[in-house]
Amino acid sequence: MKGGARYFPAAPAPGAAGDPGLFGPDSAAWRIARERLIVAGGPAALLLQVAHPLVAEGVRAHSGFATDPLQRLRGTLDAVLTVTFGDRDQVRAAAGHVARRHRPVRGTLPVPGGSIPAGTPYRATDPELSLWVFSTLVWSAIEVTHAFHRPVPAGERDAYYRDMRQFAHFFAVPDRLLPGDYAGLEQYVEQQVRTVLHVGGAARQIAGQVLAPDPPIVPWPLRGMPSLLAAGVLPPVLREAYALPWRRRERVVSAVVRRAARLAVPLLPGPIRYWPHYRVARDRVAGADG
Repeated sequence: MKGGARYFPAAPAPGAAGDPGLFGPDSAAWRIARERLIVAGGPAALLLQVAHPLVAEGVRAHSGFATDPLQRLRGTLDAVLTVTFGDRDQVRAAAGHVARRHRPVRGTLPVPGGSIPAGTPYRATDPELSLWVFSTLVWSAIEVTHAFHRPVPAGERDAYYRDMRQFAHFFAVPDRLLPGDYAGLEQYVEQQVRTVLHVGGAARQIAGQVLAPDPPIVPWPLRGMPSLLAAGVLPPVLREAYALPWRRRERVVSAVVRRAARLAVPLLPGPIRYWPHYRVARDRVAGADG
């Protein structure tokens, strides 16, 4: 498989007829996650994740990002889509797969990372680190939907977050750690940005591989798009820490891209606009009447 297609999950198996999985057709989770455009938030979500020094070291030391820089994006996207649109068995299988991959990821931070001292232990199954990764996925999905598709009112943000709390439970984030509503999640993200996140050497190395993968996955005229998308979504302090260009030219191009996406997305045919996981899930639920 050539080009960007190999970085995105293939259509899943149909699953059990009539099984809506965790959410179902009327959920905010289906309404937001079905759009392929949420992948535009991938670069920002990844850079947010690895701005946490313990996450960055886990990715650097235990993943193949040097040879497959978008492996984490592909794996995370596959897990999110499967848990969102899969039947109950597919959801359990996806959660089990992620748990097995995370179990051996542990170590210690070799150098200080902002407020986190060298020698601090980390493990991928740490609920606090899982909460951070989960929060970046929810936050970036809302931000990208709002920027590139349509306004997302406060009520829908809360509904999406309530749905995605079930996603968090499948990845060992306990209720006691989860903010009560989407506003609380935003406050948590802002607090992490202020007090914990630090873009060190590992984060910059990973960011370079993610934003400019080799071999490239997009045609030459669009090579700068991942960097532009990340710069337009990340909080300003992280945009500066990653040294992402955000001059007048980038701001103008970003505004044009956002406006063009808002106009174009509603006009796209379903097979282009939506993930195949959504179409398979919709057919699976409808199959209960067949």
